[in-house]
This record gives sequence, C-alpha cells and structure tokens, in this order.
Amino acid sequence: MSRHTRIRTALVTAGVLVTTAVGTVGVSAATSGGDAKAYAQPAKPAKEQIAALFDGWNEALQSNDPEKIAAWYAEDAVLLPTASPEIRTDRAGIVDYFEHFMEGKPKGEKVRSVINVLDENSAIDAGIYKFHLTDAKTGKCRTVEARYTYEYEKRDGKWLIVNHHSSVLPPAS
Repeated sequence: MSRHTRIRTALVTAGVLVTTAVGTVGVSAATSGGDAKAYAQPAKPAKEQIAALFDGWNEALQSNDPEKIAAWYAEDAVLLPTASPEIRTDRAGIVDYFEHFMEGKPKGEKVRSVINVLDENSAIDAGIYKFHLTDAKTGKCRTVEARYTYEYEKRDGKWLIVNHHSSVLPPAS
C-alpha cells in the first residue's frame, strides 16, 4: 500500500469516527431534552384555517369550471352530493356531478359550522349551508338548505377533500 493510499484511508476512517461521534452526541443531547423543538409534534391547523377551505371550494364552485372544483377533491375521494342519488367515487364522477350542478350557478353560504381538527393532517367541518341557485331557463332564484360534512386530509402539503356528504335539510319536526 502506498503512502498516499494509507494517508487517504486514515483520513476517511478518522472522518467516519468523528461523524459517528458527533451524531451520537447529537442524539444523546436531543433525547435528554437538549433540543425539544427537534421532537415537537407538528402544529394542528387553526379552526379558522380549516373554515377557510370552504371559501376556496365555494370560489371554485362559482368558476363554472367542473375541473377546478374537482381539483379540491383527493383522487380517492367520496362525494355523496345534494342533488344526485349517485355516490361519486372517482374524479370523472365528481366532474360529472359538478357539470350539472353548476348549471344553476350555485353560490354556497355557511349557516352553521362545527369544525373538529383531528391532527396536523386531518379535520372535519360539518354543519348547515345554503345554496343560492338560479334556474338557467327562467332566471328565477331559489335557496336550498342542506346539511354537510367535509372530511379534509393534508396530502403532500395540500388540503384535499376526502369525503364530502351533503343532503337537503329536512323540515323541522
């Protein structure tokens, strides 16, 4: 073995030993409470942040672009829509539903909302909303009240709807 090869081998070995020692000290310090931030749980989103997701969804709904509204849903989302008996379980079904629903130029308005933030990556928003709809033929406006549940998951840094249920509000008994 040449002198240069031995020196290079010694330097590499020394570098590995130093790196291992520094890593061990760093782990020991962190596990002994030396750096609590390194092990802190990710922060849950605020309820206001989850509530704002509806506003973005509603804005997309008013765009009259079914692809834009479908982009709010995860690829594996389930949609139980207000104005259709069909359960939508894929992107094509969700787009199809909104193509027809958007004919009424819907504008959503929350009446009451209950938000439950489950963890840093999931939340549920349930409540009652109104849709203001315009008949394409007559121009006449009507309002439909419905119950809703949105289940959101944060995937790859983006909040998406994974489950959306909406049904016409029954009359008070």
